[in-house]
Amino acid sequence: MILTSLQNDRVKAIVRLRERRDRDREGLMLIEGYRSLIRAVDNGVFPKEVYTCPGFYLGDNEDALIERCRAAGAEIFQCTPPVFQKMTYRERPEGLLAVAPYLSRKLEDLKLGPSPLLIVAQSIEKPGNLGTIIRSADGTGADALILCDRCTDLWNPNVITASTGMCFALPIAEAGTADTLKWLKAQGIAILSATPHATTMYTDVDMTGPVAIVVGAEQYGLTEEWMKESTINVRIPMLGKADSLNVATATTLILYEAVRQRGRRG
Repeated sequence: MILTSLQNDRVKAIVRLRERRDRDREGLMLIEGYRSLIRAVDNGVFPKEVYTCPGFYLGDNEDALIERCRAAGAEIFQCTPPVFQKMTYRERPEGLLAVAPYLSRKLEDLKLGPSPLLIVAQSIEKPGNLGTIIRSADGTGADALILCDRCTDLWNPNVITASTGMCFALPIAEAGTADTLKWLKAQGIAILSATPHATTMYTDVDMTGPVAIVVGAEQYGLTEEWMKESTINVRIPMLGKADSLNVATATTLILYEAVRQRGRRG
């Protein structure tokens, strides 16, 4: 089937899924672009529908990926360029847009090794930051991420894009602060909270054991509950006039310090 009309009901339904309330109501997310879609499929997340526009393809591998989706039961729809541009949320579309069911994990679903490295992201507001944190977590071999007291929903299309689809590869659970604190303590995991108000440098803390790196909202940082209940609060040195780093940048720095301490090599 080739979609040619901007008024097609399917096209309108795709556009509505840009909004969180519609995604939550339908339990569906949008996955756009080759990298994000192949990482979803490689990790067992198969779309229900795939919309294509060959004129926007960036390479020669798209057809093979589409056939994998078709074989897994996805409906395939080709679109004219104007229709695809109506549905896309990217400035430079790549000719692939998929609709897939939400994924949901709880804390108890996380499978941890003997010395896990976790990230707890509390109330992150900007999709780009959350996506970058996920990408850094994957790059450093972190065991899981806990999305705590969420502001931005995990399946925001911009989170998926900013993570380059790593949100499908990294184990991610969602929970509130109280439940997360209780769970971390029950697992014997040290809680390292990042805040500009700490006195201890992040490089002066042992991160070779089980540890959760906790970062907070861009504007307000971590809540008092995290600051009080953490094992230790740490800071990143700020030598200029700014008092803090972007939350994704700060998370990446601390994660790679953990990698350095653990002696991991890529």
